[in-house]
Amino acid sequence: MQAAQHAGIFKMKIHAISTGKVKITQNWQVAREGDPLRLAHTLFDRRFTDWLPIFCYVIEHPEGLIVIDTGIPANANDPVWFPPWMRLVQRAAYFDRMSSEEEIGPQLQKRGLSINDVRWVVLTHLHQDHDGGLHHFPQAEIVITQAEWKAAAGLKGRLVGYLNQRWPKWFSPTLIEFKNDPYGVFTYNHQLTLAGDVHLVPTPGHSLGHMSVLLQEDSHVICFAGDASYSQELLLTDEIDGIAPNPVAQLRSHKQILEFAAQTPLIYLPAHEWDAQRRLEAREAIPCS
Repeated sequence: MQAAQHAGIFKMKIHAISTGKVKITQNWQVAREGDPLRLAHTLFDRRFTDWLPIFCYVIEHPEGLIVIDTGIPANANDPVWFPPWMRLVQRAAYFDRMSSEEEIGPQLQKRGLSINDVRWVVLTHLHQDHDGGLHHFPQAEIVITQAEWKAAAGLKGRLVGYLNQRWPKWFSPTLIEFKNDPYGVFTYNHQLTLAGDVHLVPTPGHSLGHMSVLLQEDSHVICFAGDASYSQELLLTDEIDGIAPNPVAQLRSHKQILEFAAQTPLIYLPAHEWDAQRRLEAREAIPCS
């Protein structure tokens, strides 16, 4: 039975699940626009943020569970020796020690959710703190953008910091090439569910193929934003981060998200902000003047 037939009786539940915590350098979190040494300042900065969450979001949808990002594995801090500068990256972004029980799979089971009921795993992008729990979902359809796959796969991907050597051997995702099919202010989008209530939209900048997930819920939309920005405040102040390969695209993505929020109440949920969980529970939209 299609989701639309359940619309009046099925209340979707959304879970914010933190798989461990991360500290990043302050220059990683907020960088100076136009700084020609932005990446060097990011990696060699000795000032760190407080512990930040690594949120994955799970939608109990009538068409099946939708998992948005998969967090980190318990061995996320294991050293990476190739390319050589990855040790600098690991110093600039390090993870709190965690057990395997804190990975996304066991946490789903603790909430009474079956991994076998996961219909889609949507990866906003392929950085380790978003794809590190992939091994829990061999039976699900895993969705990423074609642009992100092109940037992350193979030797080229490893040289720019993607840990594709840690991907499961069976990993063969569905690649999204966005259609010219406007959804609000977004010119390009991909409808994920038959019910038409979940859309994927491109929000590049933090990574070349970054995307966000939009869920229509009653009169508002929930935006699962990955790392489009590290917090709602940084979205509102239009800050770029220290590792974004395309800061211009990141600022353009911020503008589109805020334009969408000016038209439709939008609950903004990035992956690394503690207050996102409160905003989800309160259904608190981005303040728009």
